[in-house]
Amino acid sequence: MEVRLDGRVALVTGGSKGLGYAMAHKFAESGAEVCLWARTEPEVRAAAQQITQETGAKGLGIACDVSQADQINSAFNQTLASFGRVDILINNAGFAKAGSFESITDEEWQMDFDLKLMAAVRLSRLVFPGMKERRWGRIINMLNTLAKTPSAGSAPTSVTRAAGMALTKVLAGEGAPHNILVNGFNIGLIKSDQIKRAYESKQREASFDEFVEKAGARAVPLGRYGEADECASLACLLCSDNCGFVSGTAINIDGNMSPAL
Repeated sequence: MEVRLDGRVALVTGGSKGLGYAMAHKFAESGAEVCLWARTEPEVRAAAQQITQETGAKGLGIACDVSQADQINSAFNQTLASFGRVDILINNAGFAKAGSFESITDEEWQMDFDLKLMAAVRLSRLVFPGMKERRWGRIINMLNTLAKTPSAGSAPTSVTRAAGMALTKVLAGEGAPHNILVNGFNIGLIKSDQIKRAYESKQREASFDEFVEKAGARAVPLGRYGEADECASLACLLCSDNCGFVSGTAINIDGNMSPAL
């Protein structure tokens, strides 16, 4: 089965690295034009240029801190000026932050909500009118398995991701009459820049590849960490016309690590 996104425009937040970059690259390979947002301007522009060089698709990188409403509005206006519309939205920006409940300050709670939940709220609100008018749209909210199975010491990220899962269901219901499909990805242990930063933050004798191999064998039922390209392939399929009946669900991409369906 060939998956094509010809003629579509995809907006990917957190798009300069890791899962965001992998998804944007896969979309471009499948014929879509891609707009990447990330906080660091040189990195996001370089990522977009690399995608264009490797795929031939139009790519644009825009610097934006999605925890800031004014920056979202400005970046979205730039996106529309360059592409005219957004057909596919990937709400991917964010990082895992967790600690003991009593140690989390009001400011840390607010930052997590602004970055992970309100960014998705604000961006979805901006793309919805155009998607409704064209009667076609795809939104994927990138979450994690803690959204379904929060544990002690997993706040604030487990709480904001659970809220993101509820948002996914609300948007899927409101988008359904207009052929706007909305799904969530509950991400488990996938090789990414975030995992690499965690590895590099500690003194380790093993190489990164050795660390990932051992950790995956120990923690994941499938015996390994996931690959960013595996997530990107599923995102591409769900954002195509090949999967037009899948909406309102949160899919675990975790090698069966989560005990929840």
